[in-house]
Amino acid sequence: MGSYWRLLRYAGPYRLAFSAAFGAAVIASVLDGLSLAMLVPLFRLLFGASVTTAEGGTLVERTLDWLLAGVVPEGRAAGLRAIVLVILGVIAVKNLAVYVAGILSQVVQEGVARDLRVALHRHVQRLDVAYLQRIKSGQLLTRLLADADQAKWAVSEAMIALLQNIVLVLVYVLLLLGLSWQLTLVTIAVAPLVVLVLRPILQRIRARVTGVLDDRGELTAAAGETVTGIRVVKAYGGEEVEHRRLGTMVDRYRDGVLRVQRLALLSSPVSETLGAFVMVLLLLTATQVTAVGLVRPEIFVAFATLSLRLLPPIKRLSQFPAFAEQAVAAARRIFEVLDQPAEDAHDAGTRRFTGLTRGIEFREVWVAYENEQWVLRGVDLEIPAGTMVALVGPSGAGKSTLADLIPRFVDAARGMVLVDGVPIEEYDRRSIRRALGLVDQHPVIFNDTVRNNIAYGDAGDADDDAIVAAATAANAHEFISQLPAAYDTALGERGVRLSGGERQRIAIARAVLRDPPILILDEATAHLDAASERLVQDALARLSANRTVLVIAHRLATVARADAIVVLERGRVVERGTHGDLVAAGGLYRRLHDLLAGQADDGSALRMAAGEAEHASP
Repeated sequence: MGSYWRLLRYAGPYRLAFSAAFGAAVIASVLDGLSLAMLVPLFRLLFGASVTTAEGGTLVERTLDWLLAGVVPEGRAAGLRAIVLVILGVIAVKNLAVYVAGILSQVVQEGVARDLRVALHRHVQRLDVAYLQRIKSGQLLTRLLADADQAKWAVSEAMIALLQNIVLVLVYVLLLLGLSWQLTLVTIAVAPLVVLVLRPILQRIRARVTGVLDDRGELTAAAGETVTGIRVVKAYGGEEVEHRRLGTMVDRYRDGVLRVQRLALLSSPVSETLGAFVMVLLLLTATQVTAVGLVRPEIFVAFATLSLRLLPPIKRLSQFPAFAEQAVAAARRIFEVLDQPAEDAHDAGTRRFTGLTRGIEFREVWVAYENEQWVLRGVDLEIPAGTMVALVGPSGAGKSTLADLIPRFVDAARGMVLVDGVPIEEYDRRSIRRALGLVDQHPVIFNDTVRNNIAYGDAGDADDDAIVAAATAANAHEFISQLPAAYDTALGERGVRLSGGERQRIAIARAVLRDPPILILDEATAHLDAASERLVQDALARLSANRTVLVIAHRLATVARADAIVVLERGRVVERGTHGDLVAAGGLYRRLHDLLAGQADDGSALRMAAGEAEHASP
C-alpha cells in the first residue's frame, strides 16, 4: 500500500481536474439510476394506470411524483410522450457527464504519466554512471514508457472508475430498497454468488494473459534476432534451425491465445446464466409478494432491470484489487530507480574549478565496481598541467576507469585524486566537468542537426562563426558543407548518415567548441581506416595543443608523441616513461611494440597485440 499512496501523490497537482471528474462521474451515476427508475411511471402508463402513484406507493414512486409534477401531463398519450422525452433528456445529460468525466480523467492520467516520466528521466541524469552501466538500457526505457503508462491508470481512470462504481452500487441499492426491500434482500444475497463464480475465471484469464504476453515478447525477440543476424544465419546454414525455433514459439503463442479466449468467452455465458438464475429467484419471490399486493407488475419490471444493472459494477469492483496491483507493481519498478541515490546526494564539494595550473595527481588509488573486485590497485600517477600522458595496456587493465576518475564518473574507494593539490571531492562536480573535453571510440551523435550536435550542452548558445571554426579545426567543415542542408542537416539516430571518421570529427568539433583545459581521449582513433585516421589525428593534434591531455590509445601515432607513457596491467602501473625509454627497457610496452612489427606503417593499433601481450606477460 505504501507504493500506492506514494503514487497517489503524483495526482496532487491535478486534484481540481480529479475532483471535477469524480463529480461528473457521480452525476452520471445518479442520472443512470434515475433513468432506470423512470421506467416505473412509463410502465404505469403502458399498463393503463395513471402516471401518478396512488396513496401508499413506494418511496421511489413518491419521489418520482414530486420530480415529474408539472412536467408529465395526465392522459396516456400525452404522458407517454412527455416521459419518453424526459428519459431521453436524462440519458443525454448522463452521457455528457460521462464524456466530461472521461476527458478530465485523461487529463489526470496523462499528467501523472508525464510527471512520472519527467521525474524518472531527470533522476536518471543524476544517477551514478556505475549504476547506469549495471542496469540494462532496455529496463530503463521500459520503466520510462510502459511502466509509467501502467502506473498512471491506478491514480486516475481506475480510481475514478472505482468511486463511480461504488456510487452506482449505492444508487442502485437505494433504488431497489425504495422499490421493494423484500426483493432487494434476495438480490443482495445472490449478488456475491455471481462474484464468487466469476472471480476464479477472471483470475485465470489474468494469469494466462501474462504468460501469453511473455510468449509474445519471446517471439518478437526471436524474430528480431533472425532478421538482424541474417548474415550469420545464412553463412552457417541455420535457416532450418531458426525456422523450427520460431515455429515452436508461434505454436506456443497460438495455444496460449486460444486458452485465454476459451476462458474469456466463458465469462459472458456464465454471467448471463447467473443473471437468469437471479431473475428466476426474483420471479419466484415476486409471485409470493405480489400475491399479497406488496409488488405491482410495473414495480417488478423496474426492479428486475435495476437488479441486472447492479451486477456489472459489482463485478468491476471485485476486479479492481487485481488490476490495481498490476499498476502498483509497475509503480514499484519506477520507484526502484527513483530511490537510487543521486551521484551528488552526499557530495559536499563547493569549490569552483576555474582552470588547471599545477596538474592532476592520483595517489594510491583503488577502485572496485562491486564485491571488491578491484579494477585499480594502488595507482600513483602525476599529470602535470599542459602535458600529454598516454595510458597503454591490455584490455581490462583499468585504463578507462582511471580516466573516469577525473570527471568523477567513478570515485576512488581508497586513496585520493588531487587537482592542483586539492582533493577532487572538494570541487563542485559540475564545474570539474565543464572544464573537460571527452572524445572516445564510440562518439555519441544525437538525432539532431550537425549544428546542434557540435554546440551540444552548455555550448548550445554558440554563434555560427564559432561552430564553423570548431568544425574547421576538427577537419569536419568540408564534409559538412557537402551534406544536403550543411550544418542544418539532421544526422539521424546515432548519426547513421555519417561514416565512423565523420562521427569522430563531429565529436572533436564539439570538444574544440568547448575549449576545455583538460582533454580525455579514450581510443579516439580506434576502428578508423587510414585516411580517416590521418584526418582525425591531425584534428586531435590541434585540439591537444596547450592543454592537459590524458589519452588512452593503442595507436603508435598517438602514443609515441605523448610526453609520458604509463603502462597498466591488472589495475597496476607496471611501467612509465617516454616511448624511447620504454622500448629500450624491454618490458610489457616493448612486447606490445614488437608485436606490431610487420604491420603496415599507417599508425595501426596496438589493440590486436594487447590481447596477445596479456597472455604473454608474467
